[in-house]
Amino acid sequence: MKKNLLIVVDMQNDFVTGALKNEQAMAIVPAVKAKIEAAIADADNTDIVFTRDTHHADYMNTEEGAHLPVPHCMEGTWGWEVIDELKDFTAGHKVFDKLTFGSSELLHWLENEGKSFQNIELIGVCTDICVISNAFIAKAALPNAKISVDAACTAGVTPASHDNALSAMTVCHIVVNNQGKEGWRE
Repeated sequence: MKKNLLIVVDMQNDFVTGALKNEQAMAIVPAVKAKIEAAIADADNTDIVFTRDTHHADYMNTEEGAHLPVPHCMEGTWGWEVIDELKDFTAGHKVFDKLTFGSSELLHWLENEGKSFQNIELIGVCTDICVISNAFIAKAALPNAKISVDAACTAGVTPASHDNALSAMTVCHIVVNNQGKEGWRE
């Protein structure tokens, strides 16, 4: 039985170098890759899942499109794909396509399949939107699991909104590790 779960959130082209390009997201790629490699090396104790932001032709008519009128992560496009540095890691691991910030499919999977996970760690982008949403989903699904976020492997829309999200998660008993050690702070 696996005790640890690593959730890799939305490490997709459009969030790193595409439509919603972000310098901080680019800076965390080596740390995210190293974190995934460490989890793979500990495969007997750690499972890995990925989320993938997924939009369709009607995006501009959605609630999200009304607030963020930048088409991104359109299913089947280059921007929707996991970045090249991490793409091969998705093979053999569950990928949750999600229509908005948090994944209801992840919630149900954790409720039904995740009972053996004692430690759940989240990494990826954006700290202040999808990472925080999925951290709260994990906490709701498994309230007695230790939920954590590795700040050195996350990036927000802005450094300030990243820090605000980390503070909000801390208040909700989500452990934040490595805050202040983000590669993009250097």
